Amino acid sequence: MSILDKINSPADVKALPDDKLPELCSELREFMVKTVSETGGHLASSLGAVELTVALHRVFDTSEDRVVFDVGHQSYAHKILTGRREAFGTLRQFGGIAGFPKPCESEHDAFIAGHASNSISAALGIARARTLAGADYNVIAVIGDGALTGGLAYEGLSDAGESGEKLIIILNDNGMSITENVGGMARYLSRERLKPSYRDFKQRYRKFMSKMPGGKGIYRFTHEVKTAVKETLLHCSLFEEMGLEYAGPVDGHDVSRVIDALEWAKTTEGPVVVHLLTTKGKGYRFAEERPDDFHGVGKFDPETGEIKDGSLSFSDVFGLELLRLAQEDERVCAVTAAMTTGTGLAGFADRYPDRFFDVGIAEGHGATMSAGLACSGMIPVFAVYSSFLQRSYDMLLHDVAISGYHVVLGVDRAGLVGADGETHHGAFDVGFLATVPGMTVFCPASFAELRSMLRRAVFGETGPVAVRYPRGGEGDYRDDAGCGAAVLREGGDITVVAYGTMINEALTAADVLAEKGISAEVIKLGCIQPLDSTAVERSLEKTHRLLVAEECAAPGCVGQRLAAHVLERGIKVGSVSLLNLGERFVPHGSVPQLRRELGIDADGITAKAAEALGNG
Repeated sequence: MSILDKINSPADVKALPDDKLPELCSELREFMVKTVSETGGHLASSLGAVELTVALHRVFDTSEDRVVFDVGHQSYAHKILTGRREAFGTLRQFGGIAGFPKPCESEHDAFIAGHASNSISAALGIARARTLAGADYNVIAVIGDGALTGGLAYEGLSDAGESGEKLIIILNDNGMSITENVGGMARYLSRERLKPSYRDFKQRYRKFMSKMPGGKGIYRFTHEVKTAVKETLLHCSLFEEMGLEYAGPVDGHDVSRVIDALEWAKTTEGPVVVHLLTTKGKGYRFAEERPDDFHGVGKFDPETGEIKDGSLSFSDVFGLELLRLAQEDERVCAVTAAMTTGTGLAGFADRYPDRFFDVGIAEGHGATMSAGLACSGMIPVFAVYSSFLQRSYDMLLHDVAISGYHVVLGVDRAGLVGADGETHHGAFDVGFLATVPGMTVFCPASFAELRSMLRRAVFGETGPVAVRYPRGGEGDYRDDAGCGAAVLREGGDITVVAYGTMINEALTAADVLAEKGISAEVIKLGCIQPLDSTAVERSLEKTHRLLVAEECAAPGCVGQRLAAHVLERGIKVGSVSLLNLGERFVPHGSVPQLRRELGIDADGITAKAAEALGNG
């Protein structure tokens, strides 16, 4: 029996002999690679955080101490070690365990994760609540160097340093040097100060001086002298300037050194940053060589590293078409928020590096920077996932829309995204983009429509424009009906309206309804803002029944707006049926599973239409 087979809780990790920890780390990596090759997931980040995770469970009790993971990409080992090993094969599957930490899933998950740069802020809030309650437990934030490109992280750091709260921030640095002044001398001193002998001496010295008359003043003086000497030799790190004690860098793959670092941090009284150097994809050659490919990966062959899903996606088509537009006009620029490959912009970055801008995990900055490009004569196209665009709402209103700047948004992952679940579904952009004055929103249902709509957004429109498209590939509908409303199937009993790839479900439902003797008129909307309801109103004059099927949250959905238009114009309808995601956060699962569960697939549309006609 392997070591991992005997680990059913963090208590089992604590009980292991020290010399067995490297073997446990190796088995964790092997287990993750094997499982994720079958389920897909965020592999490379989790492989790089194995020793860190083992050390966390060696030093802390996560049923009481609170560990807040940033993003949660690195949390797989944590899930395995906290009683979820047997369920790990259900990772990101419908009804299975989530790909990110979720407090409702385990007492060991302190805070929801999924979006970057929030861990320090959340952890500081937990630490302050602990202090107010007079409780005694540790609070740890685990953040990667990539998440430190997001401004929220610095807001959290600044407040944490000012607060003086006992808070441990673990910087999992797998690629970016945070402090240039850290060199050989810093490494030497950090090793020395993290030795148990140094830590014990520091604790004894602090305790002795606190009991000695005037000792606190002497301790403060000697501490200031030590700090001054260190700053003279090493200058001062960003973290120390903010009021946080700093330790590192430490080899993040030497589990004994990581444990020593965390034991030291545990003894500090205020906020501290422990800087670990790790390798993304550690222990799996293909992930180390191609960390971007294995960041969020689908099913793959663990022996060869070959990724099995190689079909063309909307993101790929977007990137290729934007590259063509950039060839035609040198004003076209591409902007992304740390998602070059995910948004299909790798080719653009290679071909036009001077017109390509990766702003890091800083979507708000990306929107405002795009406004700056636009106000100076460029045509910026900001490619961003729908769920991350939420962070840019204020900037869209204030910096883009008020002045009417021509900023084009490539809204990727619009609608249900599948296995990443609540934190990543593009459920809200339909509602909030419609509230931005002057905004135009196109919704391609096929690759052909994405190409033509993107071209129109870049060259044929003014002001802010969004082109929203889903994750993955196109369905059976592959035509190009243009940017307006198009009647794809005529009928006289009920009007069925859809947009984007939901049109495939609507057309399939119409076929089934026809077999039941129900004639459905199917209208596809190419543009959902501004909303032209003319075609729908004309259809309703025949059918008197409206059904709108869409893959977005209910508040502000197209169905609500169409129903309001119909009411305002006094059009008589016998029924209005709105099928959407409702007022909820949708869990993880495949898109077909979720559509079926939510009643917005072809069967759901068929049943709702039949019910509206009294045939249910």
